[in-house]
Amino acid sequence: MKTIHPYLRFIGYVVVVMLLNAAGSTLFARFDLTANRMYSLSEVSRSVVRTLSEPLTIHVFFSRNLPAPHNNTERYLHDLLEAYGVYANDRFSYVFHDVDMKQATAEAEKNLRLAESYGITPVQIQVVENDEITFQKAYMGLVILHGDLIERIPAVTNTDGLEYKLTTAIQKLNNKISALLRIKDPIQVRLFYSPSLSAIAPYIGLKDLSRLPEDIKAMVDRLNARLYNKLAFSHIDPAQSGLSDEEFSARQIMTLKWPAIDNGRVPAGRGSIGLLIEHDGKTKSIPLLQVFNVPILGTQYSMPELQRIEDQINAQAESLIDINERLGYLADHGSPSLYGPPPMGPQPQRTPESLDIFRQIADDTYSLKEIRLKDGPIPDEFHTLVIAGPTEPFSDYELFQIDQFLMKGNNLAVFLDMFQESRAQGMFQQGGTHEPVSTGLEKLLAHYGIQVESSIVMDESCYKQQVPQQFGGGERPLYFAPLIKNETIVKDHDFMKTIKGLIGYRMSPLTLNEERLKETGLKGSYLFSSSDKSWEMKPPIRLNPMMIAPPGQAERGRKWLACLVEGELPSYFAGKPLPEKPKAPEPEATEEDDATTPGDPANSGTKPTEPAKPKPPAVDLSGVTPEGARIDKGKPGKIFLTTSSALLTDVILDEAGRSPNAIWVMNTIDYLNNRENVARMRGKEQRFNPIAEVSPAVKTGIKFLNVAGLPILVILAGLGVYAGRTARKRRIQQRFQRG
Repeated sequence: MKTIHPYLRFIGYVVVVMLLNAAGSTLFARFDLTANRMYSLSEVSRSVVRTLSEPLTIHVFFSRNLPAPHNNTERYLHDLLEAYGVYANDRFSYVFHDVDMKQATAEAEKNLRLAESYGITPVQIQVVENDEITFQKAYMGLVILHGDLIERIPAVTNTDGLEYKLTTAIQKLNNKISALLRIKDPIQVRLFYSPSLSAIAPYIGLKDLSRLPEDIKAMVDRLNARLYNKLAFSHIDPAQSGLSDEEFSARQIMTLKWPAIDNGRVPAGRGSIGLLIEHDGKTKSIPLLQVFNVPILGTQYSMPELQRIEDQINAQAESLIDINERLGYLADHGSPSLYGPPPMGPQPQRTPESLDIFRQIADDTYSLKEIRLKDGPIPDEFHTLVIAGPTEPFSDYELFQIDQFLMKGNNLAVFLDMFQESRAQGMFQQGGTHEPVSTGLEKLLAHYGIQVESSIVMDESCYKQQVPQQFGGGERPLYFAPLIKNETIVKDHDFMKTIKGLIGYRMSPLTLNEERLKETGLKGSYLFSSSDKSWEMKPPIRLNPMMIAPPGQAERGRKWLACLVEGELPSYFAGKPLPEKPKAPEPEATEEDDATTPGDPANSGTKPTEPAKPKPPAVDLSGVTPEGARIDKGKPGKIFLTTSSALLTDVILDEAGRSPNAIWVMNTIDYLNNRENVARMRGKEQRFNPIAEVSPAVKTGIKFLNVAGLPILVILAGLGVYAGRTARKRRIQQRFQRG
């Protein structure tokens, strides 16, 4: 057989290598062996770039030859954008611009001007060269362009949470434009209004009710100018809709029935009213008639302001196509405001009770809005309402609003405090006395099987406060700030699986009433607890670290600190009378109103006395019965409860939103809003991986292996080699002896 010439063989090798490289540039596979698949795009990131309906371009501005670890950040960003490109459609693109501040080339000047035009400025980084620490300025930012909209990430200084930042920024832009352009069928705005209601409207205080169809149509026309004409309005007579009373009630369309009133001027009849926003099989309702009881006056009826109705139509339309998911926050009843108290002279930028950081990290994926129960029912534009640290009692009417919010398939995130500090104190400071707080939420939670104890959990596994040297130095345990460790965190839910540790503060123990849960058909689950070294402090509560002494082992044990209840929640008010709405306080009479001076009113400065108008004759409205004003059995919903509002404050959360507490808070809210895919994406880059605690005996064993293990292994290996050589010599000798 003729041999191949060496040169031809070499050329063949080169061709094979070139073909393999060409194939590898288009056909490749990546294997991510990290526990949380840190270096793989999450499903939500793939979906965001896969569904782009308008061109999106990312301009990345990085300075050349950056030192470690910043050069790794640039490399990781390049790989991440390349991964986006693999799963994206042809509307996604990215460009890297080298912004070299040291060279005055034409290209560098062009990139520098481009970065400045987009608002990207240099950041200062630390450089270690020749055993010296120096500082230099470098460009490390990017800008995302989507249509006429711009989103900036001015400083990409590390890889921590980078995919989450990019995906949420892209999603925010995509939701504003693409969602509306993507839908084919219009969003239906259906007004159910019975003409018969016009007859009874003046008697129930709603004179302008007959103009409602025209007003709603005008609202839709105005909104269409902003929503790409994606709304379609229709006015439906409920009597001709073919829907039963049960179907009206399920759609939260209120029906009024009345007997003949005002001496027969208004004949007996019935009428229905409600507004439905429908799209792609999903329906949102906007109540147009509110019913409440007022002491002495009895049942009263009211209609929301037209501007409020228009805002809700817009919000519900956005919610149906997932634009700007909204998150409600209860801002009255003593809860801290999202925006802090009004400025009254010089103040620090943040206080221990401030929620600035929570508001900032929540704004990445939600549109936060403060809700006040005194303003009326909770709008249906929210899937979740956050209640944090209320200190003032809720009336039954206000509890009814929260209850009915849940009945519509919505969710609650409750951060409940059972005690209120009697005087202002900073976080983790030596505290004074704490008074019990009872708001009425406790009975609502107990109805759903959640019982909160009136005590504070102490734990030997806790945050350690550094004591200043002038006071002796060292560490001081703050037993009321327990450290929640990995082994006490329940991993049954996906949004909890990446959480390896948390820190609590002034938390109360809670229990799930299994009997009540079984009776109502709800599913309850615990989320995390304190350690086995914890105990309870019961009133009087004094949180002075110097005065707290741990009890004996018999009084210690794990205390549950957070839970979740899910299912078709039954109404707390089922079978009970409709709660009365508290009567608004009457304005106090002023001295000007009370002043009476004889003489000409024009000269005396007093108001002329007008003759009293005759009151219309009283009409008996007791026969009017509202149906659909209350929901007794709700759609599937969720209630999350933890026993400390401090977990939302600036002292606990970090500004970057990457601490375990911040990730856990946002993961929980995402779970309540059915966005577990976002929670998984946020949590997969969680870098907090504490070492599991072991007993002193195990620690001693590990130390012994570290010190003596390697020499012992070397000795054993040497003995093995010696034994092998000896055996080999023996075999050779035996072979020659036989020969």
